[in-house]
Amino acid sequence: PAQSRTDLENQQRKYHVPWYAQRFSDIDSVASYWSQNFKFLKKQTELFADTFHDTTLPETVIEPVASNLSILKSPTLLRQADGKLWCWEGCNDNSGQGPGSCTHVWNYAQAIPHLFPDLERSLRETAFNYSQDTSGHQRFRAALPIGQSPHDFMPAVDGQLGEIMQVYRDWRISGDTAWLKSIWGNVETSLNYCIDTWDPSNSGFLLEPQHNTYDIEFWGANGMCSSIYLGALKAAYLISKHLGEESSRYKILIDRGREYCEQELFNGEYFIQKTQWEGLKAGNPIDFKNHVPAHLSEEGVNLIREEGPRYQYGDGCLSDGVIGAWLAYVCGLGEIIDRDKVKSHLKAVYKYNFKNNLSQHANTQRPTYATGSDGGLILCSWPKGGRPSLPFPYSDEVWTGIEYQVASHMIALGLVEEGIDIVTTCRKRYTHSNRNPFDEYEAGHWYGRALASYSLLQAVTGVRYDAVDQKIYIDSLTQSDFRSFLSTKSGFGIVGVKSGKPFVEVKHGQIAIESVSFGTPASI
Repeated sequence: PAQSRTDLENQQRKYHVPWYAQRFSDIDSVASYWSQNFKFLKKQTELFADTFHDTTLPETVIEPVASNLSILKSPTLLRQADGKLWCWEGCNDNSGQGPGSCTHVWNYAQAIPHLFPDLERSLRETAFNYSQDTSGHQRFRAALPIGQSPHDFMPAVDGQLGEIMQVYRDWRISGDTAWLKSIWGNVETSLNYCIDTWDPSNSGFLLEPQHNTYDIEFWGANGMCSSIYLGALKAAYLISKHLGEESSRYKILIDRGREYCEQELFNGEYFIQKTQWEGLKAGNPIDFKNHVPAHLSEEGVNLIREEGPRYQYGDGCLSDGVIGAWLAYVCGLGEIIDRDKVKSHLKAVYKYNFKNNLSQHANTQRPTYATGSDGGLILCSWPKGGRPSLPFPYSDEVWTGIEYQVASHMIALGLVEEGIDIVTTCRKRYTHSNRNPFDEYEAGHWYGRALASYSLLQAVTGVRYDAVDQKIYIDSLTQSDFRSFLSTKSGFGIVGVKSGKPFVEVKHGQIAIESVSFGTPASI
C-alpha cells in the first residue's frame, strides 16, 4: 500500500528505503509507468547507445567501457528514497560485499561522475556531512541508512584524500559553486585532520601509518599515498584561490612534498616506499593493533623486529605507485609530480608487473582473477630485490580496476601501445568461454573499481568539459581527427576533431559551451 511521506521518512531513519519506494506506491504503479512510457524510454536508451557507439575510437577501448557500465545496473548500487547513492564494493550471489560506498574503492570509478553527476555528488555529501565527525575523522564506509555512525576505526588515507580531489572534479563537472561553498568548510576540516594525522610535521609527505585500499597500513613515506596527498593539497589550493580564501599553507606543503617525492622517493626508475617505524607518533609496530587484536605469532614478532612493520612494499615497483597523479589527471587538477618521472614509473610498471602469461607466477591469494595462461598486471614486484618476508597480502594479485587505472594513465602520457596492451590482455580474460564479459569481479561480482575503465575515454581523446568555465579542453597528443562520446551534467553528445578543428554535436539536453580548444586551462 502507498505510504505517506511522513511514514517513509520515519521508516528511513531506521531502515533502508529504496528510491523506487517513494517514486511508486506498488508494483502495479511500476507496471503502469512502464507501459505508458515504454516507447519514450526505449527511444532515449537507443539515443544514448547510438551516441556512445558513434565513435572512431578503437573497439579495444570502447568495449571495456561499455561492458563495465553493467555495474551501474547491478545490485552493487543502491539508492535511498531521498535520492542519495550508496554502494557495495561488489556483490556475492545472495548478498552485498564490502558495504558503505567504500571511499578507497570508489576513488577509481570514473563513470558515475560523468553519466550521473548528481548521484556522484551525493557520495561527496555523505562522506563530508554524515561519515565525518567534527574533528575531520572520516569513516570510509558509510552507514545505511545514510547517517551518523561510530568512529571506531582508523580512516583510509587514500579514500579520505581522494574524496577531496573528487570534490574539485565534481565541482568542475557540475559548475555548481553554491554546492562547493556548502561543503567546503567540511572539506577543509577533513584536510586539516589528514595533515595533523599523517603529516604532523607539515613536511608535505605522509609518514604515520596509512590505512589504504590494500586493507593494511603503509608505514613511512611512499609514492602511492603521498601522491594522493599532493593531489588533495592542490585541489584545496585551487578551490581556496577561487573562493578568495587564504591558500598559502597548501602551496607550501605542495612544494615541499613534490620536492621530497621527486628527490627521495624516485629511485631513478620508479617511485618507492621508505619504510619507517621509528620516531613516529604511532609507536612500536608490534604494539600497533589497529583497534583489533594483532594475532602475532612469535615468528611474526621476530620478523617485525628484523624488518619493521608487516605488509609494506619498500623498494617494490607498485602498480598504484603514482595513483595520485592519475587522480589529478582525471579530476582536472593538472600535474602534481614531474611528468617525466611519472612516465618513467609507468614504463617500469609495464616492464616489471605486466605478464602475458601467468603460469610461472606464484599467487597464493585469489588466483581466479588471473591464472595459468591468462595475462595481467600484478599489483607489485621487486625487480631490484628487497621483497619483504611479509609484503602486503594482495601484492601478487591482478585487479582489473588497477589495470584500467594504469592503462589510461599510460595512454594519457603517450604510452599508448603499452596501455592498450594491458586493456586488451585484461579483456581476453573476460570472454564467454571463461569469465562473464559483463562482470569483472574482485571482492564480489560487478566490482566497482572496474569503472576506472571509463577513464579510457578521457585518456585516448584528451577531452575534458569544464562547466565552471563552460569550456571544452582537448589535451590531445596528436590533434588528429576523431569522434568520441561526451557526457555532461546537462546533456550528452559527440565531441571530436575534424580536419584539424574541434567540434561538438549535442544529441540530448543542452551543453553550455563558450569555446572548444586544444590544451589545458592555464591555471593548472
